[in-house]
Amino acid sequence: MMEMLVYYLIAVNVPTFVIYGADKWKASRGRWRVPESVLMWLAVLGGSVGALVAMWLFHHKTLKNKFRYGVPAILAVQVAIFFIVWYYNL
Repeated sequence: MMEMLVYYLIAVNVPTFVIYGADKWKASRGRWRVPESVLMWLAVLGGSVGALVAMWLFHHKTLKNKFRYGVPAILAVQVAIFFIVWYYNL
């Protein structure tokens, strides 16, 4: 079970990181952008670590409160859920 979760998180976080980076690249060149709702859903679906790392690395969406506070909050909830499930499955 834990191994599958690790694979899932890798499969979600790597593309999330890449999509955030691509959106920053597109933003700096005035091109078509990834909708903010898509970026947030990627974080909600488990890509919060990739989103947070991309935000820090690319300085992307760090001034928007919904991302500045929302992505870390999503990560905190996901970590809490992980530890609750892990604790009760021991």
